[in-house]
Amino acid sequence: MSKQRLTAELPARRLKMVSDPAIRPLITQGLVGLEKETLRVTPDGRVSLSPHPPALGSALTHPHITTDFSEALLELVTPALSDPRAVLDFLRDLHLFVYQHIGDERLWAGSMPCVIGGGTDIPLAEYGTSNAAQMKTAYRRGLGNRYGRVMQIIAGVHFNFSLPEAFWDCVHSEFAADRSADQTTVLGTRDTAYMGMVRNLQRLGWVVPYLFGASPAVCKSFVQDANADLDAFDDKTLFYPFATSLRMGDIGYQNRQEEGTGLKANYDSLDAYTRSLTWAIRTPCPHYEPLGVKVNGRWEQLNDHVLQIENEYYSTVRPKQLTDWMEFPTLALRRRGIRYVELRSVDVNLFEPLGIELEQMRFLSLFMLYCLLMPSPTISPRERRWIDANEVLAAHRGREPGLMLQRADGQIALRDWGQQVLSAMEPLAALMDGQAGDQDGNQVGGEVSAALKAQQFKMAEPEATPSARVLAEMRASGEGFAEFARRLTERHRDDFRRLELDPARAALFQRMAVESLDRQAQIEAGDDCDFDTFLARYFAQTESQPVALRSPLAEAPAVQTAATNKEPV
Repeated sequence: MSKQRLTAELPARRLKMVSDPAIRPLITQGLVGLEKETLRVTPDGRVSLSPHPPALGSALTHPHITTDFSEALLELVTPALSDPRAVLDFLRDLHLFVYQHIGDERLWAGSMPCVIGGGTDIPLAEYGTSNAAQMKTAYRRGLGNRYGRVMQIIAGVHFNFSLPEAFWDCVHSEFAADRSADQTTVLGTRDTAYMGMVRNLQRLGWVVPYLFGASPAVCKSFVQDANADLDAFDDKTLFYPFATSLRMGDIGYQNRQEEGTGLKANYDSLDAYTRSLTWAIRTPCPHYEPLGVKVNGRWEQLNDHVLQIENEYYSTVRPKQLTDWMEFPTLALRRRGIRYVELRSVDVNLFEPLGIELEQMRFLSLFMLYCLLMPSPTISPRERRWIDANEVLAAHRGREPGLMLQRADGQIALRDWGQQVLSAMEPLAALMDGQAGDQDGNQVGGEVSAALKAQQFKMAEPEATPSARVLAEMRASGEGFAEFARRLTERHRDDFRRLELDPARAALFQRMAVESLDRQAQIEAGDDCDFDTFLARYFAQTESQPVALRSPLAEAPAVQTAATNKEPV
């Protein structure tokens, strides 16, 4: 990689391109959406053992309220919308609806889980009796067997971003001029550009935990490794003094598929990416063979391969596409290209009732657009090591004075690099502000630039970051992590209980709950083979051979969510 390519400044021709009157409005019309994970807990702050409330609908088929690894780990999914305010309004209403149906339980305020007694206290998510439901649960049992259940209940916010199709029609010739891939079609241009965005989001991935990390401390009950070198905050809390996001560090979100498996996804192109994941789900792994697959009649994992399915690869950012019924996500990408990009490294902000706020959403949209427009050479093995190391350094020590990161032209202080990147975003933020408007069509100026300025302040003043604020408040109140997070959980619950859900929105959610239960019943009634046959047919699909499983919901209307897909698992 040349030093010229290391500059943080956007290429002048790219800025000129998005300044064009035909293109400039389109950069503010992209779709954004959220998938917010939140753990249901008891009043004393422990993981709930109660089943997913039926009043919330079916976790298998509901487009907006589902579960992740555990029955207690809710996932609230917004529609993909062009107005971030509307996205947050929808997420707020989902919280209000959930609180109406969980009795005296609470929604935990942060990413790192509450006081736990070990993996046996964490119930796997259940989705009914259908083959599709059994597959989801067996997959989760496999995750628990491979990585431990405790790690699987860490919560996060996934930020999904895409640009309108009209944008790609307008910029096709400009992007194609780079000749970085086969871009003879608009679809090829879009895929190549989005993969470039993915690579740049990895190169600059350390920016997200530094600015928005909110998990610098954890409850001792969470840490299973007796050799962990975390410091003691008090007798019940462990931390690193300058940590930003333990969720994104060695003890948290990142599982370790690379250790002993030989897996590393290839982001050189969409083709390389899908092929590397396809290899992983087709290739047996001696590391997982001792777990068994079907043991005493129960599926302990879907297979003993490097990955059970593609979703198991927990990268910080993913290219995504809508999936058809039981379609491999990689095959959806190969057949229809990239629909949107999912940024997965965002912590749940304990200080915000929704876990994320409007200013942050504006900045993340700017950040992802910046990463799209910047040059993005392929990542060499050496740079891959730097990317991984920089991410862990930022997660464990991001606020440490003088912390150095590594890039091709040598070491650079995190804050110096961050200031370069944020300053380079200023012209793009001004362009986005120039076309911003409210729902009534009135001009609104400066919101994106203001969001950028707020992040520049945090880059200059580490004590203004959420992670620093967490530790400062814990010290001021004399609270350990569990006490602190529990107090904020109660505060947010009180805030929600003071609000009223709009009757029309309440009626919508009630109807969706009923319809989702009906769809689950359809799926269960539609099974025409046993589970072993179902799995064999699922894994037999190829790019040229569609999955040999009839959809029981063929007549059901598609629902576009923030994830813009709801994959079967």
